[in-house]
Amino acid sequence: MADHADDSIFLAAAAGRPTPRPPVWFMRQAGRSLPEYRAIRGEGSILDAIARPDVAAEITLQPVRRYGVDAAVLFSDIVVPANAVGFGIDVAPGTGPVAPAPLRNRCDLDRLRPLEPNDILHVAETVTIVAGELGGSIPVLAFAGAPFTVASYLIEGRPSRTYEHTKALMHRDEALWHDVMDRLAAMAITFIDVQLDAGARAFQLFDSWAGSLAVADYERFVLPHSRRVFAELAERHPGVPGIHFGIGCDHLLESMAAAGPQVMGLDWRTTITDARRRLGDDIGIQGNLDPALVLGGAALAVAGTRRVLADNAGRPGHVFNLGHGVHPSTDPDVLAAVVDVVHQGSSVE
Repeated sequence: MADHADDSIFLAAAAGRPTPRPPVWFMRQAGRSLPEYRAIRGEGSILDAIARPDVAAEITLQPVRRYGVDAAVLFSDIVVPANAVGFGIDVAPGTGPVAPAPLRNRCDLDRLRPLEPNDILHVAETVTIVAGELGGSIPVLAFAGAPFTVASYLIEGRPSRTYEHTKALMHRDEALWHDVMDRLAAMAITFIDVQLDAGARAFQLFDSWAGSLAVADYERFVLPHSRRVFAELAERHPGVPGIHFGIGCDHLLESMAAAGPQVMGLDWRTTITDARRRLGDDIGIQGNLDPALVLGGAALAVAGTRRVLADNAGRPGHVFNLGHGVHPSTDPDVLAAVVDVVHQGSSVE
């Protein structure tokens, strides 16, 4: 897979190499903000669409065609692996991941069997279709949910603001907690490994809700498992860049970087300047336009985009993105304007 690396501005930037401009892609770029997505998606769970490789591939390709972004992030969901092994979790429209029988004790661990490649043949087929369609210049970006964030959905049973059951299990039964995290780390490794074997050429590990943790708890209960994901994938796929991302994680920036990604994704709260000061020049930076500015219209979004580019100040190793995912009510024309500004950006050679 490395033979096409020089064709991709995204892979060059992720490796810290000089590029004529920053590459750009958007988290959740393939989704509800696009009318062409709504036309093909159909009713029911998002997992039903993901299970159809022809549909999932088309949805993955839609934003590449519309915006000309520099990476095609796979249309999938972080609960696909847990669903595939029969844990009992789905994505409810308007709510998010829902597990009617949450993981609360050791007996529940039996439902979290190891993920096998045959469980996700549809995901591999989707990646193969997209990679074949795009060729070398636009890489497919694999992704998985980080062990903590997936655990929070399995343990809470639905999205949470307090993570009360997750934190209680973490502190009351540390042995069970680490057993859960071990299984979820192995699941994330297999899920990403299958995507990379099928033709993806980079990946992002989403630890969306790690920001709910104090630094000490993150480093004790989470970091070893996220570090394992990056380390094992680096062994299996040398030179393939990994991105680490979470929301509200400024206080965890150094700790999350210690997990071993090549690129740290920032939300809109942390400036690129501050992240580079704290992390040094040996790690790339992704981000970090506030998605709320995109909702505010083209003028606000373009001005915000220019501020992000100025914050990076032309340094190599920058991948432009939002500081979170594209909101469903986003006007696609506004995102197109953002892409245009980034594509006109000054050289970072």
